[in-house]
Amino acid sequence: MSDYNNNDEVYSVRVPAGKRTYFFDVKETRGKDLYLTITESKRRGEGEGFSKHKIFLYREDFEKFEEGFVEAVDKIAELMDSGNYRDPIAEREATVGSQEEPAPEGEAPANGDVSFDDL
Repeated sequence: MSDYNNNDEVYSVRVPAGKRTYFFDVKETRGKDLYLTITESKRRGEGEGFSKHKIFLYREDFEKFEEGFVEAVDKIAELMDSGNYRDPIAEREATVGSQEEPAPEGEAPANGDVSFDDL
């Protein structure tokens, strides 16, 4: 997180997320109104630069945007519970979990999970 005195940018947060990076930039207009830009940046390929997608969100729309965002995220959670959709987060966690070394005999695994068979 950082503060800027550069042009119209007031504040910026960089969020690395796997193959993508998101930027949340608070900016100001000449009239001193604040707005938010959300940028998704993704590397195209070796030496090909980045593809960027940007949305501008104005203060008067924050509440409606948040309501729609929360509704959509809740719907995704509901649909995921149905078991009809792929869960990349669980797949990634399973891959990471399978790469962990087993705990030495008599010790609990690093993640703290203990089964009755371990007792």
